[in-house]
Amino acid sequence: MPEEFTLTGWSKLGGLVRDTRLSQGLSQAALATQANVARSWLARVEAGHRGAELEPLLRLLAALDLTLTLRPNAEEQQAQPSPDRAGAASAEKPTTRQGPPDEVGTSLRATSEARRASWGLPVTATRKTEDD
Repeated sequence: MPEEFTLTGWSKLGGLVRDTRLSQGLSQAALATQANVARSWLARVEAGHRGAELEPLLRLLAALDLTLTLRPNAEEQQAQPSPDRAGAASAEKPTTRQGPPDEVGTSLRATSEARRASWGLPVTATRKTEDD
């Protein structure tokens, strides 16, 4: 098994969990007991079902002696220049929006919708206000 494995979907995660479990000679029942998760939940993870909760997933990975590491995509890392010291200090501050309330709200909604779309989540419908 490679030292690092890039997960691009739930089925790849399930395959990694299954392959690691089998390479360690563990049954689903034994691993589920060790990770303090239900065997049926483990079977769903191995089958690639979506929506596994993070906390039990972390316990499962720990039981398999695996570590979850998050990092920016290589493409995004190359596109963004490394911040200098001054840039690093400002990068730690939260982004603020300034302007008339309607423009700020519209800008924040657009940012939120773009973020949700990039994550593959449904974009929520725009709420109507009394002023609309």
